[in-house]
Order: sequence, then C-alpha cells, then structure tokens
Amino acid sequence: MPKFLITGGAGFIGSCLAEKLAQDKDNYLVVVDNLLTGQLEKLPVSPHHNIRFIKADVNLFEDIASVFQAFSFDYVFHYAAVVGVKRTQANPVMVLNDALGIRNILNLCKNTGVERVYYSSSSEVYGEPVEYPQNEHTTPLNSRIPYAIVKNLGEAYFRSYNKEFGLDFTIFRFFNTYGPKQSIDFVMSRFLSFALNNKDIPVYGGGSQTRTFCYIDDNIDATLEAFRQKRFINDVINIGNDIEITILELARKIIELSGSASRIIHLPALEEGDMTRRKPDITKMRSLLKRDLIPIELGINKLIENPGFIID
Repeated sequence: MPKFLITGGAGFIGSCLAEKLAQDKDNYLVVVDNLLTGQLEKLPVSPHHNIRFIKADVNLFEDIASVFQAFSFDYVFHYAAVVGVKRTQANPVMVLNDALGIRNILNLCKNTGVERVYYSSSSEVYGEPVEYPQNEHTTPLNSRIPYAIVKNLGEAYFRSYNKEFGLDFTIFRFFNTYGPKQSIDFVMSRFLSFALNNKDIPVYGGGSQTRTFCYIDDNIDATLEAFRQKRFINDVINIGNDIEITILELARKIIELSGSASRIIHLPALEEGDMTRRKPDITKMRSLLKRDLIPIELGINKLIENPGFIID
C-alpha cells in the first residue's frame, strides 16, 4: 500500500488531488494543512477510510517532522503555500517564510526514503515572459514579487537536492486553475461569485491582460498521469490551458453564460504582480492527457451548475 503525503491538502487543488488518489483503496493518504486558507469542508470523505488529516504547519520543522516520523511516505506532493494575489502582496514576509517549508520537506524526504517529491510551482516564475507560449526551459527570472521569488527558489531547491542527494522530483508549474472548490480569492471564482449575485464585476485597468484557464479535472488528470506514467522525472511541466482570453472578455463571458445583470466596472491597474500576458506551452501536458482539454465555456457552465465554495 503506497503512502502519500499531501501538504496544503485542505486547499483547492490539494483536496481535489486527495479525492482522486483516495478512490484507489490501495493508496493511503496523509493530508497536512495549517488551515490558514484551507478548509476542512474541502477534504473528501473516502469510502475506503484511507485518508487521515493532520493539522500541521510545514514551515515549522517540529510540526512536520513528527508527521514524517509517524509514517513512512513513498511519495510527497508539496502543495502548501500562501496563495492569492491580495494576500501574498499584503503579507510578503509570510510568503517568504514558505521557503522554510520547502527546505523542511526536502530535508525530511531525503532522510526518510521518499521515492519522489512533486512540487506545485506557478506560472508566476515566468514574470513578464520573453517568449510565447511560455516554455518550461525559458525562465526570465524578472519578477520581483515575493510569491514568484519563493517559487523560483523552491525550484532551485528541488534541483539542488536531486543533484546532491539523488532525491527525485517533478515540478508542476500551475497556470490559472479553477473549479467548484476554489475560493473567491481568484479571478474566475470571484467574477462568477459577483455575477451570480448580480453585483458589479471589478476589472483592474483596461482588462487587456490575458490569462489562460485550466479546469481542475485537467489539472488533476495531468499531474496524476505524470505520476502513474513516471514521466518528467527531475523535470518541469506546465499545467494549464493554452487558450488565451483577456480579463475583460472573461468578465463578459461569465455575465453572458450566467445570465447575470452585473455591470463591469474598471478599477486602477495594480501597481505590481498583474502580468500583461500568460500563455503556456503545454506540449508535455498534452502528451500525458492524450485528449482535448475542457473548453472554458464548459468549465464556467460546470461552475454555474455547482458553484461549491465560491459564493460568499
């Protein structure tokens, strides 16, 4: 019975990953979260009783070390992090402290026989990209925001621990992922929450900045296929969609699909952290899925039918 640790497992993506892994009765999962932004309600209830939740902070060595001492993990998915644009910009020191958690996890993994570690990095490592689409092997390192700096540092930690200690890893660079369990700290769920309540939808600046949006099922399927197929070991893979849409177009599409009476209002542009364009090269991801990705219209309709945690 393989044993998995998922840090940040009461968050949006972590809890969805736990739900999918727990469907296999031969897997045993330990989910760790400090519940700063995670919610116990997001944790799946498995009919196989193969999930255990432990409240712990990966940034505190004594907290997470006791978890490693109690279990012999085969695989670790390190997804714990401070997330959300406003939260990360308002709490830069808290964001920087996540580097401690990365080092704690890697030290414990290398000393306890963990076979492989999977790390949730971010599209933010690209900063203002120098090429389109953004390729995994072109990383400009030009972003100054703490969240991007920590994700870049985290990637360097993983490569270094592999080089020095032989600890295998796979780095997932997540581009905007959305789904029913996502909180309203993120653009898709925030816009839809406003639309379903017929409230004004705020757009920063002119709304010409582009993003791509990946439905949660595509994210989880791709990451688990990388695990099951043992692909992209000691490598990086973009996890996202490659269909660009401007933020203004997104707001209009959500209003149209939801039949909302919301108006779009424009706020001053953010001072930093709102990159002008995002479009990943997902060649590697497509080689894992071997199917089409979920179109944004279908994903939005799924959210309208099952908004989950996004409504205030």
